[in-house]
Amino acid sequence: MSAEATSPGARSRRRGRTSIDLRRLGRAALLGPASRDRLPDAIGHVADAHRAHHPDADLLVLGKAYVLAEMSHRGQFRKSGEPYITHPLAVTLILAELGAETTTLTASLLHDTVEDTDVTLDQVRAEFGDEVCYLVDGVTKLEKVDYGAAAEPETFRKMLVATGNDVRVMSIKLADRLHNMRTLGVMRPEKQARIAKVTHDVLIPLAERLGVQALKTELEDLVFAILQPEEYERTRAVIADRATTGPSLDTIAVDVRRTLREADISAEVVIRPRHFVSVHRARLKRGEMRGTDFGRLLVLVGEDADCYAVLGELHTCFTPVISEFKDFIAAPKYNLYQSLHTAVAGLDGAVVEVLIRTHQMHRVAEAGVVALGNPYTPVDGAEPADGERADPTRPGWLSRLLAWQESATDPDTFWTTLRADLAQDREISVFPADGGMLGLPAGATCVDAAYAQYGDGAHGCIGARVNGRLATLSTVLVDGDTVQLLLAQGPVQAPGEVGGLGDSGGRGGERTGPARGQTQEAAPGPSPEWLDHARTPAARIAIAGWLAANPESLKVPESEPRAPGAVTAGRRGVANVVVDVPEDATVRLAGCCTPVPPDDVTGFPVRGGAVTVHRAECSAVGRMAALGRSPVAVSWGDEPECRVTLYAESFGRPRLLADLTEAIATAGAAIVSANVEPPSEQRVRHTYTLQLPDAAGLAGLMRAMRDVPGVFDVRRAQHEPAS
Repeated sequence: MSAEATSPGARSRRRGRTSIDLRRLGRAALLGPASRDRLPDAIGHVADAHRAHHPDADLLVLGKAYVLAEMSHRGQFRKSGEPYITHPLAVTLILAELGAETTTLTASLLHDTVEDTDVTLDQVRAEFGDEVCYLVDGVTKLEKVDYGAAAEPETFRKMLVATGNDVRVMSIKLADRLHNMRTLGVMRPEKQARIAKVTHDVLIPLAERLGVQALKTELEDLVFAILQPEEYERTRAVIADRATTGPSLDTIAVDVRRTLREADISAEVVIRPRHFVSVHRARLKRGEMRGTDFGRLLVLVGEDADCYAVLGELHTCFTPVISEFKDFIAAPKYNLYQSLHTAVAGLDGAVVEVLIRTHQMHRVAEAGVVALGNPYTPVDGAEPADGERADPTRPGWLSRLLAWQESATDPDTFWTTLRADLAQDREISVFPADGGMLGLPAGATCVDAAYAQYGDGAHGCIGARVNGRLATLSTVLVDGDTVQLLLAQGPVQAPGEVGGLGDSGGRGGERTGPARGQTQEAAPGPSPEWLDHARTPAARIAIAGWLAANPESLKVPESEPRAPGAVTAGRRGVANVVVDVPEDATVRLAGCCTPVPPDDVTGFPVRGGAVTVHRAECSAVGRMAALGRSPVAVSWGDEPECRVTLYAESFGRPRLLADLTEAIATAGAAIVSANVEPPSEQRVRHTYTLQLPDAAGLAGLMRAMRDVPGVFDVRRAQHEPAS
């Protein structure tokens, strides 16, 4: 019995797929060079499938590759008992049916020669060229003897890096894994489960991202059969009974064909059955299944405009389910997928999902990057700039993956992070305020956007604007958002080197300047809380690396001692204020008016024996006098430093926060704390508590802040005190 027949997922194989007689192929391989059109008999299936997509392809190189592979693997057998050469032949046939070009098929025939035989990469390069050699090397596993337990994650790392330069590497790996999964029934159950789990966590998401739906759906069914055998059997029974569960797709398909024919639209309408996993998900979501739930209608047309014509006719002649409409033609998915999705209800109320696409879109939807042939062929003889290969199929997710994997030097960290990254199965696009586009996984936050745009420079992020409004760094972004990241101008330092800048979470505009006593703006670096907001591996690895290098950032900083005030016998001094008070009394400057030298000031005793110092014109002074409270004599000491709270009123504009904080730093003041309120009628209110080296510089500081474009008022704090 063949390995395929014993595979638990073998019965889910699609109709129409060429059935490979592995024993016949094995016998033909061992019999040697019997030819058909100058090709060995054993690759007749491959040649026929390849000619169907590439009629003018030169097949001689395939015959040459087969001869080398057959001779190299001669005497080797698979666990199923078949000659080993049947495996590279089956892998090559899978790719040929998807439309892969000759170079990919040549490499797939040779993909195990370097790993399992005495053939070397130099021999492959000499016989077949650099491209084939690169592809074979990309899918060759690393030896467990050299890497131990890290062999598997490091092999995938090597493969992904190779895929970054040539996506055909991953195409061969996916076809290789599909054939191995088809023949997995001869393995021990525990090994089947281990291989199926890796396929589920890594290979299936990669197939989805590369758009190779034909491989992805079959891999899902094979994994489903191994990891959830009871659910698989239950789903198989449901599919077998579908004929008795209500209106069928055939009836609605006839109505759709008639409607399009009457509208003079040339279209092919076919019924596309759901695969096992899709039926399982639909059953969990909908409960009782109807006949129309077991498949979709696929409408294939010639031109893009015809897709919308079909959509119009369907929505006119049937009842559309508006919530099910999606336009992936105007906005293609990140994996190259294009199609119109809709759902309509027939006269009997049965709802059917409809996919509308051109024949070319359908080919790409099924084969993804494989359908593009060789994407690295120069157009009109133009060579790529800077020696890099132009790759239109390399989407943002692959670039991000290649970037963060460089920082994940530990194999366990890489393996865990890779699985977590691939588990995020949707992408969004956000747009930085200074132009360009960032591709991020769904659920990404402003923290992720900062690290995607600035790398390690995002350690100095102090806030963000989303669609023009101030937002916390934990804000979850949605597709189409415009994001402006606000960065500190100074170097990133550990909290032990500079003081805190407000909330350690870095929320929307609160961390905007240096700590007390600093005259240059310095970013405090990421806080541990950022790890809770980060969704992308690049952000998490960068934040964790910074926190590990700055362990003092995990400590809660102690409050800075106040500068000593002038103290006179019988008097209490604080913050450069000298007050006649009992020796055990507390003295503080009022937060409602934040007096500074040389303001006229007065003090009043309040509850708890404390004395609060106010500016003479503060509204609180009149209320204190009305309550019958006696003022306390207050005078200023000799210390030049002071602290003051300022309000800045402005119109919202890009870079306003950066310009204001730069003006404050230039004036020699340090920001102790800052808060920016959400815009109201395009106006923004900023509140800054500043430490000045000399109170005499306050007027100049306020003038400098008023001179910032967009700022129309700067004033001292003067508000109603809290009750």
